[in-house]
Amino acid sequence: MSTENTSVKCPNCKEVFKVDDSVYTDIVKQVRDQQFNEELKSRLAIAENEKTSAVQLAESKLESAFNKKIADKDKEISDLKLKSKSELIDEVSKKEETIRQLQSKIENADTQKKLEVSSAINTIEKERDQLLNDLKNKDTERSLSERSLNEQFNNTLAHKEDALKLKEEEIDRLKDYKQKLSTKMIGETLEQHCETEFNKLRATAFQNAYFEKDNDASAGTKGDYIYKETDNDGNEIISIMFEMKNENDQTATKKKNEDFFAKLDKDRKAKGCEYAVLVSLLEADNEFYNTGIVDVSYKYDKMYVIRPQFFIPIITLLRNAGMKSLQYKAELNTVRNQNIDIANFEEKMSDFKNGFARNYDLASRQFGKAIDEIDKSINHLNKIKDALTSSERNLRLANDKAEDLSIKKLTSENPTMKQKFDNLK
Repeated sequence: MSTENTSVKCPNCKEVFKVDDSVYTDIVKQVRDQQFNEELKSRLAIAENEKTSAVQLAESKLESAFNKKIADKDKEISDLKLKSKSELIDEVSKKEETIRQLQSKIENADTQKKLEVSSAINTIEKERDQLLNDLKNKDTERSLSERSLNEQFNNTLAHKEDALKLKEEEIDRLKDYKQKLSTKMIGETLEQHCETEFNKLRATAFQNAYFEKDNDASAGTKGDYIYKETDNDGNEIISIMFEMKNENDQTATKKKNEDFFAKLDKDRKAKGCEYAVLVSLLEADNEFYNTGIVDVSYKYDKMYVIRPQFFIPIITLLRNAGMKSLQYKAELNTVRNQNIDIANFEEKMSDFKNGFARNYDLASRQFGKAIDEIDKSINHLNKIKDALTSSERNLRLANDKAEDLSIKKLTSENPTMKQKFDNLK
């Protein structure tokens, strides 16, 4: 069985008190019988009395404790009252001094803060003023720069307009000049240009060259210029027939380069030139003729069409080719001369053989005739003598020719055979 106390509430005074389990059990048991109520009333009365006594005791204790606290407070108040007035004054003074110090610190802190704030404000104001000044200076510089740039731009624009105006005036002047020129004059101007370009290099690069106008119209026509060049031995390196063609921009009928090919080829052949070159400003927009040196030998043998700026280069190119060709010609002439030397040697040998055979035949016939005459008659001795004398003379001539024939004479005008006999030695 549990030994814990059980709380019981008084139905009258509503006081709660505790009873142990044994009592509670008894009470429970008594409830079952008739005596429970009487006993309960008795116990309740006892509990009520105990409660009253306990309340009174508690009130007495509380009152005693309260009185004690009041006494303690009174004693504390008395003790406080016992303190001297000077101590209180000193303490108050200390408090006031502390207060003043704190107020002073506060005031100093406020002053310092004000100073710092004022200094910061001054610094910021100075920076603000400096920025404003810089901004004004920048605006001034920008305005000056804009003004300067505008002036420069206007000056440049004015210069460009002036230059453009001058160019336009120059173009108009040139157009007017070209309109005033005849077709022949324009052609002569192009010829003068080419002649001037050539003369600039004549003394240094073309010392052995001939470059003059073609003034021979005996064949019915003539070209503009003939270029010929020979080596130091007089062998021709190259020869070119030049034709220069240009026309006025305002000419109604425009000529084509091809219109002059046939005449140029005819002039080249008539003057014995190896090449034909048309220096042309015709068909200015034709890309075929604007590419450089144009070879038109597919139409006419050894013919080229060039713009004026290629006048000197075409001479140089054809001249270099001619120099190389001249080497081949020299080698060919050497071989041809060797063949001629051999033919001359054979011809001389044949002449010698024919002459010797003829003299021998004459001598042989005369000698035979003399023998016949001796056999026929001694009377014919004088005739035979004459015949023998004649035979002897012929033999002597033949012998003289044989003796006179030597390798030196046979090869005197034949260096090839001379070299061959020298090699045999």
